[in-house]
Order: sequence, then structure tokens, then C-alpha cells
Amino acid sequence: MWHTVCQTAEIPPGEGRELVAGEQLIALYNIDGTFYALDGVCPHAGGPLGKGKLTGCIVTCPWHGWQFDVKTGTHQLNKIYSHGTFAVRVVGDEVQVELAS
Repeated sequence: MWHTVCQTAEIPPGEGRELVAGEQLIALYNIDGTFYALDGVCPHAGGPLGKGKLTGCIVTCPWHGWQFDVKTGTHQLNKIYSHGTFAVRVVGDEVQVELAS
């Protein structure tokens, strides 16, 4: 099921936000005009990934520094770890995230 989470203009390129889709906390990022979504809760200690520092396509959790590629969810120090991602689409000016039904 697709959920509208924001308008495209709300997240400029190179930035991210913490948003809610349904009952899911989402970390949404704009990388050069393309949007990517991760589970908004860091798997390490529950930190807010949507409030993390974005460098290129790598987000750093503000609590303990865990880093993930926002395009793939891959942890940057241990490739075994992967964080949940969500499909994203843009319809008109709306950014939508797909959640399982």
C-alpha cells in the first residue's frame, strides 16, 4: 500500500527527514532529486536515522554513528548488516512510500 509522506519541495537534495507512513517511522532522503526511504529506527539502539547527517548517500545515526547507504540499506562497516528499505515513488509533487499491507 502506498502512503503519501510529503511534497517533493519539502526535502531539498542532500537532505533527509523523519516522517511517518501509516504506523511506520520512515527516514526519507533526497539524493540529487531521487528519493530513498529507510526504516527510521537505527537497529543498533533505536536512534532516529531521519535526523542523521547525510553525506552523499551515506547517513550517520546521530546517537552512535552507525552508517548506512540510504540507497541499499547496507551498513558501511559490516556489509552483513542491512537495514530495511522501502520503495519510493513520486506522483506529481507527492512523495509516496510503499508499505506491506
